[in-house]
Amino acid sequence: MKNFGLGIAVLALTQVFALAQNAGDAENGKRLFLKDGCYECHGTVGQGAGANPVAPKLAPKPMALTALITYVRKPAGNMPPYTSKVISDAQLADARAYLASIPEPPPVKNIPLLNP
Repeated sequence: MKNFGLGIAVLALTQVFALAQNAGDAENGKRLFLKDGCYECHGTVGQGAGANPVAPKLAPKPMALTALITYVRKPAGNMPPYTSKVISDAQLADARAYLASIPEPPPVKNIPLLNP
């Protein structure tokens, strides 16, 4: 029985490492981000709700995949948990790939309307 538990742990770690190495599909991630309603709090490009910590900024530098999966499964604050029945780890990898694909905004000094 002891070896069985070790086997499960190795399998779980193997899956986590495989997901970490899988960059995900950004196009599918965007579709999921919009379809599953993530944008309702975090904005269509993961910009968040400004100073509101209830809907933090997620892009363009999203958290590591393992941290994202852990948080989505057992979030703090007002975010509801999303089980693997709702969104799989692979789909979360895709959503993270979408968030990582969003470019940095230009510096304020390069926006003419903000520099009269």
